Amino acid sequence: MTNIATYQGGLQLSRIVAGMWRMTEWNMAPAQRLDFIEQCMALGVTSFDHADIYGDYGVEALFGEALALKPSLRDSMQIISKCGIKLLSGKHPGHTIQHYDTSAAHISASVETSLRALHTDHLDLLLIHRPDPLMDFDEIAGAFTRLREQGKVRHFGVSNFSRHQFEALNRRIALATNQVEFSPLHLAPMFDETLDGLQDMGVAPMIWSPLGGGRLFSGGDAAGERLRATIARVADEVQRPFASVVFAWIMQLPCRPVPLTGSGRIAAIAEAVAATGFTLSRTQWFEILRAARGHEVA
Repeated sequence: MTNIATYQGGLQLSRIVAGMWRMTEWNMAPAQRLDFIEQCMALGVTSFDHADIYGDYGVEALFGEALALKPSLRDSMQIISKCGIKLLSGKHPGHTIQHYDTSAAHISASVETSLRALHTDHLDLLLIHRPDPLMDFDEIAGAFTRLREQGKVRHFGVSNFSRHQFEALNRRIALATNQVEFSPLHLAPMFDETLDGLQDMGVAPMIWSPLGGGRLFSGGDAAGERLRATIARVADEVQRPFASVVFAWIMQLPCRPVPLTGSGRIAAIAEAVAATGFTLSRTQWFEILRAARGHEVA
């Protein structure tokens, strides 16, 4: 399995993407953040996922501070960010209610803020973070087109969009991906046409929370225990780490999902990368699906 994923429009990302949303919780000094970034890249993880709101609007600045210590790394990495949500925050006293904003003005302003924070002159990929009931597909497409013409964003996509929402915007401007939640604990995209629709269009989805936000490892009810036991048994059979089996299970889907990690531990990143080196048997794959759903599939 190759460690590079090629997206619609020619965008190339690493097969595993490092998710940065928890970086404020990692309590790393700038030099430690730089070391983490370099260790990720040494593993072949060259794509880093952000959003303007992560860490109470603070993660992009932490990453940018580290990148500024070694700017030459920028040419070998891909930076992804998202926009379209306004949070209640002391940093934005004008926000009186948490809401979505996919207006052209907000998209443009968000990109400018992200570029400054990240110490870069362009984003490789910009995503609309969530569907907005007031989103105007034509307005978004126009904003995306201007950002590309200005050289500030090279590729565009969405996150958490339904099949219809994705296709509606994609008709107006080519989208590289739809980043959605998916894991053995959250199977909806497999059955609501999200993943099928992307496969049909040749668009590889990005996957957030592939380990269920850590819930796959502990806690939960009898159903969760059953799923954990099945994954652990398969892990013993293939002699691979538990997390690696989950990542491999996800990546075996024919739509070629690209999972995000969420950890500041390089060992956890390495377990995700290890999943690119093996595949499960069809029997093992369906054993995990059966345990996840709690019933036979046929």
